[in-house]
Amino acid sequence: MTMDRQNSRRRSSDETSLEERELPMNTGSIQTAPADESTLIATYFDERIPIPQEEDGGRFGGFSFRKLWAFTGPGFLMSIAYLDPGNVQSDLQSGTVAQYRLLWVLMWATFLGLLMQRLAARIGVVTGKHLAEMCHRQYPKVPRILLWIMVEIAIIGSDMQEVIGTAIAIYLLSNKAIPLWGGVLITVVDTFTFLGLDKYGLRKLEIFFGILITTMAISFGYEYVVVAPDQGSVVEGLLVPWCSGCGNKELLQAVGVIGAIIMPHNLYLHSALVKSRDVDRRKPSAVREANYYFIIESIIALFVSFLINVFVVSVFAEGLYGKTNADVHEICSLVNNTHADVFPSNNQTVEADIYKGGVFLGCEFGIAAMYIWAIGILAAGQSSTMTGTYAGQFAMEGFLNLKWKRWQRVLLTRTVAILPAFFVAFYEQIDDMSRMNDLLNCLMSLQLPFALIPTIALSANRKLMGEFANSYASNIFSIFVSTVIIAVNIYFVMNYVTNLGITNVVFILAVSVYGILYLIFCAYLTIDMTLNMGNGGLILSRFPGLRSYFSADFDYEDLAELSE
Repeated sequence: MTMDRQNSRRRSSDETSLEERELPMNTGSIQTAPADESTLIATYFDERIPIPQEEDGGRFGGFSFRKLWAFTGPGFLMSIAYLDPGNVQSDLQSGTVAQYRLLWVLMWATFLGLLMQRLAARIGVVTGKHLAEMCHRQYPKVPRILLWIMVEIAIIGSDMQEVIGTAIAIYLLSNKAIPLWGGVLITVVDTFTFLGLDKYGLRKLEIFFGILITTMAISFGYEYVVVAPDQGSVVEGLLVPWCSGCGNKELLQAVGVIGAIIMPHNLYLHSALVKSRDVDRRKPSAVREANYYFIIESIIALFVSFLINVFVVSVFAEGLYGKTNADVHEICSLVNNTHADVFPSNNQTVEADIYKGGVFLGCEFGIAAMYIWAIGILAAGQSSTMTGTYAGQFAMEGFLNLKWKRWQRVLLTRTVAILPAFFVAFYEQIDDMSRMNDLLNCLMSLQLPFALIPTIALSANRKLMGEFANSYASNIFSIFVSTVIIAVNIYFVMNYVTNLGITNVVFILAVSVYGILYLIFCAYLTIDMTLNMGNGGLILSRFPGLRSYFSADFDYEDLAELSE
C-alpha cells in the first residue's frame, strides 16, 4: 500500500494553518476559531445554543441547573442509539433466553458505552472538530477512506434495523392491513417529514426527540407494570455478576447485548452534537465546564435509556422465558388473536423477536398491550432513523470534506437500506425480517474497532487535546475496555458465521481473506493509537519515512520537549 505524503494531513499549508488556529496547542492553551467562519464545515445546525453566564462562576462557584439545561440535548440524542429496534430485540431475546441473569451485562455494557461517549464528546468540545473531521485531519488518505467506508456500513446497517422495526410496528398497529413492504415504503416518507422539523430551531427538534424517548419510556413502562416482573429477581440480576446454569446460548446472548448497546457510528454522532453549544474555547475554564455538564447530561440520558432497556428485558423474562411455541399458540387461539399463526404448534422454545414479542403481549395481557408495544417500537425506529441520518451527514462531511443537503443524504442512505429490506419483506416471511436483525447486529459488531480505536487515539494525543488529553490511567483503562468489547464482538461474529453452516469453498476463502485484511487494519490502528498515547513523535523521528503513515502529530519542538 503506497501513500503520498502530499495526500496526508500535511498536504496543504493553508489547511494546516487553519487547523492550527482551531486546535489547542500541547501547552494546554485553547485557541480561538478562525476569523472567517465561512471556511468551516457546518455539520450541525446553524444555530448555537448560548451558555448562560452566572455571577457565582457556575461549575466552580456552585452547580447551575440553568447551565445544565443549556447543555442538555446532545446526550439524549446520543442515547437514542441505545434504544433502537436492534437493541429492543436484543433485550427481549436476553429475557427470553436467560431470564434476569444477564441484566448485569446490560448495566455494565451501558457503563462502558458511557466511558466511550465521554471521550468522543470531549474531542468535539476541546478541538472544535468532531471525530470524523479529526480523522480527516490526522489520518493519511487510505486509512481515512477505509474508516469512512466502515462507518457508512455501520450507519446503513443501523438504518436497515430501523426500517425493519418501523415496518413491523406499522404491521402490528394496522393489524396486518398494511403489509410489511408497505411499512418499509412508508419509512421513506416519514423520515423526510420529520427531518423538516429542524427548520423550527434546534431546541424544538431536541424537545421532539425528548417526546419520542418519553413515548418509549411510557410504552415499555406500561408493559413492565402490566406484566409485573418479580422485583427481587430484577435486582438480583442487576447486582450479581454471574449467570448460574448458563451455557453457550446464554453466552452468545450476552455478547449480543454488548454488541447491540455500543454502536460505532454513535461515537461520531456524539462528538458532533456537542458542537451545537456556544463554548468559548479560548478559555480552558469554559471547556472544562462544558466537559463537566456534558458528562452529567450523558449520565442522565443513558440512565433513562438503561431503565427502558431493563423494562424490556424484565417483561419478557417474566412472560416468555421457558415457554414453547405451542404454549403461546394456545393462548393466542383462545383470544382469537389474528397473529396466532406466527407461533407454530410445536414444543420448541420460542425464538423471540420484536414481532413475536408484541403478539405475545397482546395474547397474554390484552390487545392494548400489543398496540402500546408497537407504538414504542415505532418511536424507537423513528428517533434512531433521524439520528442515524445526522451521523451519516457528519461522517460524509467530516471524512470527505463533502457537503450535501440533508435530504440528499437521507435519500442515499435510506435507498441503500430500504432495497434489501423491501425485497425480504415482499418475497419472504416476517421471520426473515426479524432474522435479518441478527445479521445486522453481526455486521455492526465488525465495525466497532473503527470507531473505538480512533476515539481513544485522538483523545489521548496531547498535541490535539492539551491539558484535556487522557491521563495514563485513563489510557490503560480505555485500552482494556476497548479490547474486551472488540474481543467479545469478534467472538460473536465468528460464532454467527460458523453457525451458518456454509461449506462452500469460495465463501470460506472470501471470509478468510476478509478476516486477514480486517485484522491487519485493526493492528495498524492499534499501533497508531499507541503512538498517540506516548512519545510517538520520538519513535517516528527515528524512522522519518514512516511519519506520513500515522496520525500521531508531533512537531520537532515537541520532540525536543518530550526527550528532556
